[in-house]
Amino acid sequence: MLAAASILFATRGITATTMEDVAARAPVSKRTLYAHFPTKEDLVLAQLDYLLSSGYTLLETLTRTDVPPRDRILAMFDIQPWPDGVVRGCPFIDAAVEHPDPAGRVHAFARKQKLVMLALVTDLVDELGIDAPGPLAEQLVILADGAASRAMVLNDPDYGRHAREAAEILLDHAPRRPDRATNGHGLRRE
Repeated sequence: MLAAASILFATRGITATTMEDVAARAPVSKRTLYAHFPTKEDLVLAQLDYLLSSGYTLLETLTRTDVPPRDRILAMFDIQPWPDGVVRGCPFIDAAVEHPDPAGRVHAFARKQKLVMLALVTDLVDELGIDAPGPLAEQLVILADGAASRAMVLNDPDYGRHAREAAEILLDHAPRRPDRATNGHGLRRE
């Protein structure tokens, strides 16, 4: 059911997809669908959580420990099309747009994930020895969100290269803490 909802929400939009559409795609009866998800909002929240647990989001890349911090940051700009070849936007931004009430549960869930993303990037920037990691992390996540949105609108999976170049310049020219001189990949120089 969650896989069906993910595909339909991404290809049609949340508002345009009915519970009946999800039941037919799953395929399950509407009764079964409503037994698991009493409201469409419940389904949307479960679907967003499913995306997180499936590793389909940038958060998966940002938390990898086998990749250097700088490479994890720059991976935010590697935009992957869906299996159908179409570039989709960030599912959290999409959900927040379709549920614009900041006090609503879906919008709050999307906001929480964007704040988690910011915290992860801030930690990575800090690992690189950047003097003021917070402001730079904000700039990087804004670039990543903007690149994902433009890539979706233009249906161009290579569009992230522009933001990646800007991110590299920001990372290369960010003032470093004197106690944490690194080689640019988060590895301390000896």
